[in-house]
Amino acid sequence: MSEKEQVVSALAAALPDLGAAEIADKIERPKDSKNGDFAFPAFFLAKTMHKAPQMIAQDIVAKIDQSGFDKVVVAGPYINFYLNKAKVGANILEKILNDPEHYGEIDLGHQANVTIDYSSPNIAKPMGMGHLRSTMIGEAIARILEKVNYNLIRVDYLGDWGTQFGKMMAAYKMWGDSQEVQDGLKNDPINTLLKLYVRINTEADEHPEYTDAGREWFAKLEHGDKEAWRLWRWFRTISLQRFQRVYDMLDVKFDSFNGEAFSAQKMDEPIQLLRDKHLLEKSRGAEIVDLDEYNLPPLLIIKSNGTTTYITRDLATALFRKRMYGHAKSLYVVGAEQEVYFKQLRMALKKMGFNWWNQITHISFGLMNLNGKKMSTRKGNVVSLEDVLNDSVDLARKQISEKNPDLKNPDEVAKQVGIGAVIFHDLKNYRRNAVNFKLEDVVKFEGETGPYVQYARARAESILRKGGIRDFSNVDLSQVGDEAWELISFLGQYSNAIKRAADNYDPSVVAKYALELAKKFNQYYAHHRILDNDAAQPARLALTQAVSDVLKSALALLDVKAPDEM
Repeated sequence: MSEKEQVVSALAAALPDLGAAEIADKIERPKDSKNGDFAFPAFFLAKTMHKAPQMIAQDIVAKIDQSGFDKVVVAGPYINFYLNKAKVGANILEKILNDPEHYGEIDLGHQANVTIDYSSPNIAKPMGMGHLRSTMIGEAIARILEKVNYNLIRVDYLGDWGTQFGKMMAAYKMWGDSQEVQDGLKNDPINTLLKLYVRINTEADEHPEYTDAGREWFAKLEHGDKEAWRLWRWFRTISLQRFQRVYDMLDVKFDSFNGEAFSAQKMDEPIQLLRDKHLLEKSRGAEIVDLDEYNLPPLLIIKSNGTTTYITRDLATALFRKRMYGHAKSLYVVGAEQEVYFKQLRMALKKMGFNWWNQITHISFGLMNLNGKKMSTRKGNVVSLEDVLNDSVDLARKQISEKNPDLKNPDEVAKQVGIGAVIFHDLKNYRRNAVNFKLEDVVKFEGETGPYVQYARARAESILRKGGIRDFSNVDLSQVGDEAWELISFLGQYSNAIKRAADNYDPSVVAKYALELAKKFNQYYAHHRILDNDAAQPARLALTQAVSDVLKSALALLDVKAPDEM
């Protein structure tokens, strides 16, 4: 039984007319620990009990069995519960130390399948810093949902279809024979293709025939032209090789790389379903689905020239994923600018008669700016994510060599700290907020950064090595002392943080929890001599081990490594 459940149980016995869920919903955590560990407001009962809230609170306290608490007191309209700190604290530490890997888990998902669509870069272009948000928000949400017992299917829905690839083919056919381009394709194929793409877009203003050539090449691709498909397969293969380098650095793995091209082969089914249900309407030569009843713009399914659109492929994707995976949720981690689009997708599925339309969830996020500036692939001012990760590792290595020149494995730790810093900086922000990235601010060992949390955990491990105890099975954990209560109590709130993060698809809840835990541990370390050789030392080391375990667990949910030494 958790500490909150203990309070709920005591109140439920005194208030038989109220359900446990309603009681739990009303319970609060006082901001000031002097007002207890939990508080229950009595004023909402005044209407039914016809008494002043303070009198109601007094009547309830008189009926409560206080044997499991230090004390239960009335404070105005509130009932304040003070837990038996020694007993509760020992229970929390015991739970963590007995099974650190599974501490904080809650069974919300019952192993139901969840598809999550994230990262989704365009082939024939390098992964830019703009892809960091979708990739890391998606990966962290997947890990958090696994922690609450969902079965995750990770999908990298590659952007590998559309007129932009026709443009790329046209550019390659026009300029690909030059020695400069040929040399570039041998040494750095992706950036060379990007330069061709930027060139054709830049020069298309003066040469509109370039845009026409791009359309023609995409039409060839749609109609099965051998040369178009040869180029497309080549673009995709070299792109996946380059993407994999970045995914390996980030420790991100996918179950499927089926992208737009895969869905483009399955569009006949949704189009036919729309026709059968008489949902397609003619509009200026095009065919649309009217969504006026939902206050949404119409959905363009087939253009006036007979070609399909992105939404047609997404309808095909939605049908395929439901059939293939039988998901309870289908999540899409895509920028906030696509909010209306995903509402249209959901409502189209609803009109088509699919009762799982509300399983489709758009997890939106704000833009990432680099040093205050927006990034654009079209204009060529894209910053390579791989380059930024390497720069971050270099900066971490420099700082580590200054702090700890005798570190045994500095290169490996620099990778964990540098890459972890970039990930943590993104995830500590609420996903819908815009994020400004400045490398020098990210790779710092002070402030609200990933290295700060990693360093707190490494400090805990250093203390444990000096303490020489790793088996705490025979330690009297109640001896840790009341001065550690705030830290222990916060360790007990880990599963609540995970639940909030899972419910709201918000990794920043876990990041903020990790930051706060690191701060509380550093404060405890600053004011108490953990290694003092007295009777309570083993209990203090047990607390240090619990902090180390939970920090490592929280960082792992964010896909950030936790080095033992820094």
